[in-house]
Amino acid sequence: MSGGDDERDGVRLTNLDQPLFDGAEATKRDLVDYLDALHERMLAELRGRPLTVQRVLRGQQPFMQKNLPKYAPSWIPTVRLWAETSKREVAYPLCDDRRTLLWFANQRAVEYHPTLVRADGWQYPTHLVLDLDPPRPDAFGQVVRAARLVRQALAAAGLDGAVKTSGAKGVHVFVPLEPDVPADDVAAATRALAARAERIDPAVATTAFIRADRADKVFLDSTRAGGATVVAAYSPRARPGTPVSFPVAWDDLDDVDPAEFTLRTALARLGDEDPWAERMPAPQRLGSDLVEEGHAIPVARVQAMHEGKRRARARRAAEAEAEAEAEPEAVAETETT
Repeated sequence: MSGGDDERDGVRLTNLDQPLFDGAEATKRDLVDYLDALHERMLAELRGRPLTVQRVLRGQQPFMQKNLPKYAPSWIPTVRLWAETSKREVAYPLCDDRRTLLWFANQRAVEYHPTLVRADGWQYPTHLVLDLDPPRPDAFGQVVRAARLVRQALAAAGLDGAVKTSGAKGVHVFVPLEPDVPADDVAAATRALAARAERIDPAVATTAFIRADRADKVFLDSTRAGGATVVAAYSPRARPGTPVSFPVAWDDLDDVDPAEFTLRTALARLGDEDPWAERMPAPQRLGSDLVEEGHAIPVARVQAMHEGKRRARARRAAEAEAEAEAEPEAVAETETT
């Protein structure tokens, strides 16, 4: 093989010396080596879960891929699920072993987004997740304050969670659940926890789904529920410098710079440890009061859709009224002329 090719676990790897993407500060070989070095830790997050990847082909914009391509090896298992967003059945791949992960790496799959459900238990999410999104790229300090509000709300509800950087500018809080909590109840509890965290300090955090309504606050995204995906711990991100989603101790959040965790630095920081698994609490049961409160809170996306339509109607009505008020003046000018 040429200097840019290799073979591992029966998977032919090609063009390894090419840049991964513009601004990546890494090659395709760096991606393959990184994923291979921690494949057991990555597979612990991916195994048995329908997987969406983000690929970056040379000269193209990054794109999300759910369906396993027809040219994929026959040994990659799939599970067929209905995708509500695209209104079609999707053949999701399952990344259950090293050679499958290597195959995806060779396909320039940079990001790995597993579902919060397993293929053999799609109605029962394994984790409750809150995604904390900063109002600005330079507002990670605000995200940390919001994360502490979430932790306070969790503690008041008798729950505990683990936190990781998103690989972008925010953080993800994961709460592992007992294996028989229905998806609707998990979604409801997620909404309730976000609302409770917001109430602790509404000057810091907001549950407003419409961006224009957030007023420079951290968005507590409670929509990561049911069949939703969240980028896996340790997954690289297709962003400048190729940052990775990295586990962080709660006590260390104040000293964290998410940009420090990259494809080139993460392995040295990890060593042989798996802090995501080590810091993850035991599965927990959701309180009935939390679930009941959440079921009374509208689903954010649905509420935002209805509010968007209401605002659009109001805007059109205002424009029509302004036009109607202007017409007599125009008529008067014509008659005077």
